[in-house]
Amino acid sequence: MKITDIITSPKPSLSFEVFPPKTSDNFESVMQATEAIAELEPSFMSVTYGAGGGTSLYTAEIASRLLQKNVTPIAHLSCISSTKEQIHTLLADLKQRGIQNILALRGDIPQGMTIENPQYRYASELTAEIRSFGSFCIGGACYPESHPESKDGKSDIESLKIKVESGCEFLTTQMFFDNDILYNFMYRLLKAGVNVPVIAGIMPVTNAKQIKRIISISQNALPQRFVRLVDRYGDNPLAMRQAGIAYATEQIIDLYANGVNAVHVYSMNNPFVAQSIRNNLSEILK
Repeated sequence: MKITDIITSPKPSLSFEVFPPKTSDNFESVMQATEAIAELEPSFMSVTYGAGGGTSLYTAEIASRLLQKNVTPIAHLSCISSTKEQIHTLLADLKQRGIQNILALRGDIPQGMTIENPQYRYASELTAEIRSFGSFCIGGACYPESHPESKDGKSDIESLKIKVESGCEFLTTQMFFDNDILYNFMYRLLKAGVNVPVIAGIMPVTNAKQIKRIISISQNALPQRFVRLVDRYGDNPLAMRQAGIAYATEQIIDLYANGVNAVHVYSMNNPFVAQSIRNNLSEILK
């Protein structure tokens, strides 16, 4: 099934993300976690793609196994360190496996690698390449607080407009912790004529270490009520996990109530977190 068919349904959707292992030694443990999350009957599941394509084979394999379990998968695909030949090979493999959905990403340059003349500079170029290949439903990433490399919000929206014109059919947001930021972002998208569906990306913060990493990578704005939550429970792992799940659940309920029907949870391969949120929303999702 195509993601666009799922997220444009009147019924609220709830999906989860998993990431492949870096080495084959951990493949089975990751697969066990993936299958446990799949048993929650999510609307779909996304499978990430390592920097430089390091986990690309695992991405395709995990997505394929999800499909066999009647869970709609979306495979991430990044391009900054890939050649067109490599991308074509990966697309042919995904197509052969029956994967219909791809999240097209520029990706980050792997640490220690220098790319002087990349064959793909932007996600919009990869999006156009996938569209020319045919048969895939293509999604893209967006940043409600603007991409870290954008000079301002206006140029960020213009880049998204180019991505959509290149063939992007829906957008999935980076994590955010203040829903008003998303609502403002969606208003600016509509004002700019970007009318594709938007999936809200939610990160349940279950330990204090995640906060430092989140701030260093994405520079998210942290509402005071969230900061107070971390200050109060950050030193108590079980309490922090419970509070983080509750905060994420509250965000999701507010999103649904305000008409944002598609929510994607960055569950970090953690079945407990995924199941807890699913349970908290059991009646709302009916």
